[in-house]
Amino acid sequence: MHVSDTPWPSTTATAIGSMPGTDAAEAARTVVGELPDLPYLPELPARGVGADLIGRTAAVLVDLPVEVVPSGYRVTAHPGMDQRRAVDLLARDLDTLQDVVDGRRPALVKIQVAGPWTLAAGVELARGHRVLTDSGALREFASSLSEGLARHVADVAARTGAGVVVQLDEPTLPAVLAGRLSTPSGYGSVAAVEEPDARDLLAAVIEAARAASGQPVVVHCCADRPPVGLLRSAGADVISLDATLLADTPSDELGETWDAGVTLMLGLVPALEPPSQVTLLDVATPALRLVDRLGFNRSVLADRAIPTPTCGLAGASAAWARRALTLVGELGKAFVEPPESWAR
Repeated sequence: MHVSDTPWPSTTATAIGSMPGTDAAEAARTVVGELPDLPYLPELPARGVGADLIGRTAAVLVDLPVEVVPSGYRVTAHPGMDQRRAVDLLARDLDTLQDVVDGRRPALVKIQVAGPWTLAAGVELARGHRVLTDSGALREFASSLSEGLARHVADVAARTGAGVVVQLDEPTLPAVLAGRLSTPSGYGSVAAVEEPDARDLLAAVIEAARAASGQPVVVHCCADRPPVGLLRSAGADVISLDATLLADTPSDELGETWDAGVTLMLGLVPALEPPSQVTLLDVATPALRLVDRLGFNRSVLADRAIPTPTCGLAGASAAWARRALTLVGELGKAFVEPPESWAR
């Protein structure tokens, strides 16, 4: 079931989640300052183990500790140094965000965790196989993620006084569906997951996140052929995409998504600084072309779109990250009051 009424203003802009560098306070100040309608808890993967998407999500899991081995994250019997580091980083980041928003009190704050399929693809079982290859372990991880999200949402809400929007990051989902993930030997591939199975598991976590937050749930996938229909049928209220990579995505999938009342977070501003200066029209053009291609009135951008960078900003310079957030903020306003240069 989708949440049809969006709780943010029509001029809202936001970003995917990651920021450059290791200074949590500076990242939080930048995010809250540039994106007042939908700021988010920044991720700083440059800090290493426990600060990346999988490690960050592992810090939220309930009773499923992980450790780092040469091949990546692996389930372990007891919490160790790696798990404690991830939990500590998350707690300190929440302390920082609480300090930064104190006195500002945003209406909403966004948090990001790995979705169930990206998590299950990125964590190994004891023998080295991915969690997603074991149906029992897969269900256990989805359940732990759902329970942990409920606690995480409650903590963020208590600290910030804001409504909490959950974003599930699923960058690995297309590879899961296509059977493109390698086995431990590296010589084979993990069997593809059928779409109904992928949809049902994702739907269960989306519903758990929505029940915990009472807010729309975002699912992010920045692949060049995102499974938009699957994400919509799984119940995502907001689907976050790289709008510069949608040429091969079927128009009917995208059109039906907007028709169904789903909001699209459109990745438009480059995640890395481009070689030459870009204008507001330059970054808006993929959105304008998308709307025209689908046959919608451009007012749909104000009603059912939120501009973002094309992906996370972890690889950007600090200066470009700030500029990128400024640009998406300007896009959010321009979606509502388009400049004359946007005329067809």
